Amino acid sequence: MHLYRTILVIFIFITPLKANTIYNLIKIPNLEIYNIDTKNKLRYVYATKPFKLGLNIKKKISCYDSGKKVLDQKYKIINKNLNRYSSNFLKKINLKYIVLCENLSIGEIKTAGVPDNIMRTLILDIKFNEEYFERAIHHEVFHIINDSYKEFFNENDWKNFNKKDFEYIKCSTCDNKWNLAIYPETAGFFTEYSKSTASEDMAEVFSHLMFYENENNSDDPILNKKIKFIKENISKIDNKFKF
Repeated sequence: MHLYRTILVIFIFITPLKANTIYNLIKIPNLEIYNIDTKNKLRYVYATKPFKLGLNIKKKISCYDSGKKVLDQKYKIINKNLNRYSSNFLKKINLKYIVLCENLSIGEIKTAGVPDNIMRTLILDIKFNEEYFERAIHHEVFHIINDSYKEFFNENDWKNFNKKDFEYIKCSTCDNKWNLAIYPETAGFFTEYSKSTASEDMAEVFSHLMFYENENNSDDPILNKKIKFIKENISKIDNKFKF
């Protein structure tokens, strides 16, 4: 009887212990472990209940829990894409935790992901637009890369690749340039969203290179300069990195 009670107590407390440990590491509530046994040492966690982060209404992050069927389906897709990155590279860019939830938003504006290189965390909306979901994963990874290595991704250098009369807007949500469809004629930009800010433009080029593995060159001279810039600076982080 004493052994039975001991086992019961351990069973009751093991789940809250995991949740508390995750919170202490990345400061996001209502999470449980999905998978931590991965080849590149990424740790996947998921929302068991909705969570909100931040006090500023305009910057408040919200996300919601998902059903097991959706989690299992989307985890396979996310894991396949993130397996492109070695454990060594992930360590260099400071990414360790992937948070899976749905209906992710910042200040009530929907978003595919929220990167945080300080907390080594990337929150992903597993219900993000199906057509662009996989490409968006790499887009968000680039923001982790960029935040960790600002010195390699100088925005003024990047802006000089564009035509002199082109100007980005002040922020990625300051206008309605949110379309992720690839332009049939690029003219220096892969998507409308590329035209929002320099960092979003970089992320779109990087995600294009990662998702369309065999399309690392373009007939567009401006895009070719941008592609070369991304490749050269990623290689400064890890010369073994492969697109």
